Amino acid sequence: MTASVQVFYEGNVQGVGFRWSVRHVAKGFDVTGSVRNLRDGRVELQAVGDEEEVRAFLEAILQSELRAHIKKHSETPLPDPPTFRGFEIRHD
Repeated sequence: MTASVQVFYEGNVQGVGFRWSVRHVAKGFDVTGSVRNLRDGRVELQAVGDEEEVRAFLEAILQSELRAHIKKHSETPLPDPPTFRGFEIRHD
C-alpha cells in the first residue's frame, strides 16, 4: 500500500544542515518527496512510497543525529500528493 505524508519538524531545524541530512537519509529508502524550510522556522517534509518504506524513513530521521534538533513533529496524510522525481531539497 502506498503512503503519502506531510511532516512538520519544529525546534532548531534551520541553519544546521537539516534538509541536507534528511535528503541523505532518504537515499537509503525507496521513497520520493521533498524537504524545505518554512518562513516560520519549521521544516516541511513530504514523502511518498510504500507504507513500510515511508514509516522506516521517518523513523530513521528520528533516530539519526537530527533528533537533537527536533523538539516536535506532526504528521498528516497527503490525500493528493504531488508527483516527485527522487527526493529533493526545495528552495521555495
